[in-house]
Amino acid sequence: MSSLRKQPSNLELQVLSVLWRRGPSTVREALEAMPDGKQRAYTTILSVMQGLEKKRLVAHRSKGNTHIYRARTSERKAAAPILKDLVRNVFGGSVSSVMQHLIDEEGVGEDELREIRALLDQRESSLPAGARKGVKK
Repeated sequence: MSSLRKQPSNLELQVLSVLWRRGPSTVREALEAMPDGKQRAYTTILSVMQGLEKKRLVAHRSKGNTHIYRARTSERKAAAPILKDLVRNVFGGSVSSVMQHLIDEEGVGEDELREIRALLDQRESSLPAGARKGVKK
């Protein structure tokens, strides 16, 4: 199966986000925890989970007549190709432009800014000495 066909749709990503956040869940539990809060039919989420299973992104185990689904891929692994495409196609490959946009548009609070600074400091300290020349403080 090509990697393009394996890339999850927006609705599939929402279902995966429920499984990453909550852990193994039934279709009903996932339906009730959908992040966008839209009303959907049980069968819609069931179909999405079955599609994700065909893509090998989730698996299920049976408990009586109920299927309990779990993510088979990490959030990081699923997000990587989507973020790479976004950075390349929308922001011309500029990671700093993406960061600026997120900071401006998403109302980043003090706690998140501290986390971002810590991540940047950690990344900077792991760079070889020659690569740090272009890093601004």
